[in-house]
Amino acid sequence: MAEEVELSPKQKKEIAKWFLLNSPAGEIQYVAKDLRLVLNDNEVYDEAVSESFPIYNKSHMICLQMPAGAGDVLVTSFGELGENEYLDPRTALVAIVDHVKQVCTEVRPATDEELPSAYVEEFRSAMDVEILKYVGEAYPKGVCSVYCTKGKEVEGPGFNFELVVVISACRLSPQNFCNGSWRSVWNIEFQDEAQVLEVKGKLQVGAHYFEEGNVQLDAKHECGDSTLFQSPDDSAISISNILRHHETEYLASLEVLNFLLIFKCLIIYSLVLTLNSHINRSLTPICQITHSRYRLV
Repeated sequence: MAEEVELSPKQKKEIAKWFLLNSPAGEIQYVAKDLRLVLNDNEVYDEAVSESFPIYNKSHMICLQMPAGAGDVLVTSFGELGENEYLDPRTALVAIVDHVKQVCTEVRPATDEELPSAYVEEFRSAMDVEILKYVGEAYPKGVCSVYCTKGKEVEGPGFNFELVVVISACRLSPQNFCNGSWRSVWNIEFQDEAQVLEVKGKLQVGAHYFEEGNVQLDAKHECGDSTLFQSPDDSAISISNILRHHETEYLASLEVLNFLLIFKCLIIYSLVLTLNSHINRSLTPICQITHSRYRLV
């Protein structure tokens, strides 16, 4: 029998970080709680969570409520101003976030340097209005934000700038053994000379079903489009229609794909359970679906 080798604190931390960063939507707190018991080392645990939670929160684009009814803020890399500080462009407030507790502890007004110029803000705010309408119709529990990521100092026509639309929606139902999330990021480049808006989207869907098994879905999709550079209101309407078209089309294709993949997994799962009853030994299959592949572990 091979001799057991004790893992170093660094190795333990890296393993713990892997589990934390790969937690399904809304489940990192549960994973962290279990890891604390498994590690039985507060120093390693504290280092792992302090390094993992900020990355997880930004990649999952979690939404936090700001104090005193100031509204909600999305924790994203696009709104990150400094350590634990995140801009909410809609309210022009900066939220200070406790990543491990996943709460907003305080807010402050954004400075002029942290906000786009009046010219860019006209396009950004018009876009925000239209995206809010779309998200309200398409995602009952969805939140969104529109950031200026390039050219926020542009004061008028003749220069390029870029806006990013972020949409995040979660449906967490652990009592029913399922959680799911939708994340989409749309980069809109306003090209003044060509009078064109170039649109690039990245969509990601995650789902976790864990009743009598463990089924995970992680699907990603990229797409692109373009439209004319128009007035702020007309540009916003065009972009909103583009987003609606591509996201609706992708969701429709995903529903068909998911049905086929889950059906295949359930067949394999039932076969394994049948085999278990014949060989009379304990086996817990974990069925993971990633993109268009599945495997039993």
